[in-house]
Amino acid sequence: MFEKAYAIASHFTHPVLLSTRFGDGRIESGVGTFVIINKEGWIVTAGHLLQGLIGFQKKHKDPKKSISHHSMWWGHDSHKISKFELLEGNDLAIGKIENYNPDFQKVYPKFIDPASLKAGTSLCKLGFPFHNVQASFNAQNGQFSYDKSVFPIPRFPIDGIYTRNAVTGKSPDGKYEFKFLETSTPGLRGQSGGPIFDREGNICAIQSQTRHLPLGFSPAIEQNGEKVIENQFLNVGWGVHVESILKYLDDHGVTYEVARQALS
Repeated sequence: MFEKAYAIASHFTHPVLLSTRFGDGRIESGVGTFVIINKEGWIVTAGHLLQGLIGFQKKHKDPKKSISHHSMWWGHDSHKISKFELLEGNDLAIGKIENYNPDFQKVYPKFIDPASLKAGTSLCKLGFPFHNVQASFNAQNGQFSYDKSVFPIPRFPIDGIYTRNAVTGKSPDGKYEFKFLETSTPGLRGQSGGPIFDREGNICAIQSQTRHLPLGFSPAIEQNGEKVIENQFLNVGWGVHVESILKYLDDHGVTYEVARQALS
């Protein structure tokens, strides 16, 4: 169902490697996803992927818990983003790759027209889950590095349907409504910041988080001779709704292309 869309989305779906070194020498690494949306090098991703960077900039009062070094690798050694715009309540971040080479990417995405997006539409999420990445740190030059075996990082898709919208609030100035698109399947760790797209490869949302909906029944099972109550949940995905994305891009003068029709 998504063979064509997967091929299209693979062009603009890239990994971001996150590396953090704390004051006690501990190193944490992870993988997220981002989308390059135009030939100027603008990207969109999930805002929570910037938490390490924000923590590094703020500093921590406890030297052992403070972040001494932080790195974000944006799909290529030459890619650098110095400034981000963050819509925190909607978990949306945008930024621009400096001195971006437009030939880096053969296909640039189209965003679906929000007015044509219907509940029940078949959608697919794409990102980089199930891939462990551990950075090493060179104290002499203050840089992180990765073993060559880390690359290439494989993409992983998961399908579902558009179930409904969730509006969680507004920005303090009232300018932005925090709107999310819900899917019937969860987003996977490593897919945060990646595209949620239709069968034509048109972006409908950017993966943000997984929500756990209680099903209202709790069967009992026996473990080691004791009865244990198991609460049952449906895991669904939330993505930043395309309507929120496009408004934020418009307000920051970022160009993009819009597709006019979504398929069910």
